[in-house]
Amino acid sequence: MDTDLSAHSGLEARIAALISPSIVEMGYEIVRVAVLGRERPTVQVMADRADGAQISVEDCERISQAVSALLDVEDPIPGAWTLEVSSAGIDRPLCRAKDWNRFAGHEVRAEVMVPLDGRRRFAGVALGSDGTVARIRLDDGTEVALPLAEMRRARLVLTDALIEASARMAPPAAGGDDTPDDGPTPPDHKLH
Repeated sequence: MDTDLSAHSGLEARIAALISPSIVEMGYEIVRVAVLGRERPTVQVMADRADGAQISVEDCERISQAVSALLDVEDPIPGAWTLEVSSAGIDRPLCRAKDWNRFAGHEVRAEVMVPLDGRRRFAGVALGSDGTVARIRLDDGTEVALPLAEMRRARLVLTDALIEASARMAPPAAGGDDTPDDGPTPPDHKLH
């Protein structure tokens, strides 16, 4: 598994493949793409800055404009849809192997699709990933290797240590807003 890419399938994979080259060229990384709802789907794009700095509202606006234009032209979603672009946030999902490595040492909660030793949910300290599995040290001190391909969801747990580590992140580029924000949501789109 590529440590720079999230695992997506179906429509989400098509959208991720469609927008990823432009997003990367702009200096960002896709953390996750999700399509929620049926009647009027919401396309959620979660992004990071490639330079590791905190993502700003202006960054989200730039990504939103680029993604909106690509989706309008390529038309992968029939009918009306809404686009949401945001940062991954402080208690972010861990979608890529590189996320597990970046946040090694922090508390996580994870759920796998296929039970390991009769168990699907795990909580403990992230130890990193080799690109195939993510490792967690459980509260009892044992270590477990969770296959990334079987990961249903995983996210950081909000702790004082995580808040402190996030505060030490590189500041956004000049002119950026260092206030954490989920970013703007542009108006609804109607595809033809």
